[in-house]
Amino acid sequence: MSVTKAGTGARTEGREAPRAGGQAGSATAALTAAVLGFFVITLDVSGVNVALPAVGRDLGGSLSGLQWVADSYTLMFAALMLSAGALSDAVGARRAYAWGLGLFTLASLACGLAPTVGALTAARVVQGSAAAVMVPASLALIRQAFPDPDERARGIALWTVGGAVAIAAGPVLGGLLTTEWNWRTVFFLNVPAGLAALATLTRASRSARQPVVFDLPGQVTAVLALAALTFAVIEGGHHGLTTTVLSAAAVAVVAGVAFTAVEARRRAPMLPLGLFRQRGVSVPVVAGFACNAAFYGGVFVLSLYFQEQRGQSAFSAGLMFVPMAVITAHFNYFSPKGVSRFGPRSVVVAGLLTGAVGCGGLAAVGTGTPWWVTAALMIPLGIGGALAMPALTSLMLDSVAAERAGTAAALLNTSRQAGGALSIAVFGALLAGDFARGMTESLALAACLLVANALGAAALLPRRR
Repeated sequence: MSVTKAGTGARTEGREAPRAGGQAGSATAALTAAVLGFFVITLDVSGVNVALPAVGRDLGGSLSGLQWVADSYTLMFAALMLSAGALSDAVGARRAYAWGLGLFTLASLACGLAPTVGALTAARVVQGSAAAVMVPASLALIRQAFPDPDERARGIALWTVGGAVAIAAGPVLGGLLTTEWNWRTVFFLNVPAGLAALATLTRASRSARQPVVFDLPGQVTAVLALAALTFAVIEGGHHGLTTTVLSAAAVAVVAGVAFTAVEARRRAPMLPLGLFRQRGVSVPVVAGFACNAAFYGGVFVLSLYFQEQRGQSAFSAGLMFVPMAVITAHFNYFSPKGVSRFGPRSVVVAGLLTGAVGCGGLAAVGTGTPWWVTAALMIPLGIGGALAMPALTSLMLDSVAAERAGTAAALLNTSRQAGGALSIAVFGALLAGDFARGMTESLALAACLLVANALGAAALLPRRR
């Protein structure tokens, strides 16, 4: 497959012999590798959440330590995403994806062998860093493989299916592996999946490269701001407003201001602030944050609730997510069809409001609530994300030039992972006191966030594409 230049001065990684199967086979290989990789990196969010109580019993971690096991992954995932998008543009999407996938597979092996919570957290940092490279590169691969907007929308829908199935089915698989074997197998599962994705990637076409200047000051201030904010929320929730917590909060504010100033003045920023003037960019960024905050935070809270409050096993807790997993996977296919017929505005608003209904209902459950009622209320939460995220992703990529595909994908997924990281930090802090009250407050907060974003999307997006 010949590579179409995405912008002036683009160059390819090198020439290659024609492949059997031609363009279609190359596009299918790129999509398959992207979906499989996105599945395993998303699985390491929801699947690990169910395994956290077992990790704590085995390695002796406190609730704050377990929060760091979850958040160290999503924190690096979010903080490095923007530079990872630039890396994807600079070295070519296929090469960047291969680098990230190989490192993720090795880090997964290290997680499974970790002897302490500290070692596990460190390995999770490497995992998250690798995942940050993989996501924008995978979307850029799809953008490259399917130049037609309708075909690209279907490819993105399949990509989001991989993530949605992993998020929803992760607790089931994580619970089963933890109960039947141990929590380490949750990480070991990534190794054969990663190797399979790498083998498939070799059949994809090589990618164009763009001249990119890396923004080291912007990257350092971004990591510092997000890490300090997450630290302040987690530690503040468990230890109160200590000097250390207040200092971390101050660092987060100063670093955030410095990041904005750096990006505004650089000739080649990793985050062009002018992108936010486009509603097709600003709405997906903010709404993507809300979707992941509600879903990741909800899965984190519910995984602990089922095991710590209702006394269920990890496998039994995972089974509670089965109805949501099955139905969510199907709704990812409806999203692009809905966008084609009604436009992205209607689909995004419907998805956000559906998720809000699920969070609002879950905020009212207690230990006496029948299990089937709780499982049923989880379904709208999954459907909401399955409807909204494919539409938001397509809207984002359709709103930018082809040469900015990697940067745009990185920006959207930075926002999404930041939402997941901060929601786990905030919700965990609320759970630190009275669990039942904290659970109600967490899910009610998620519902309000989704409703606010639905109203914003309805006001800012046009009725039709």
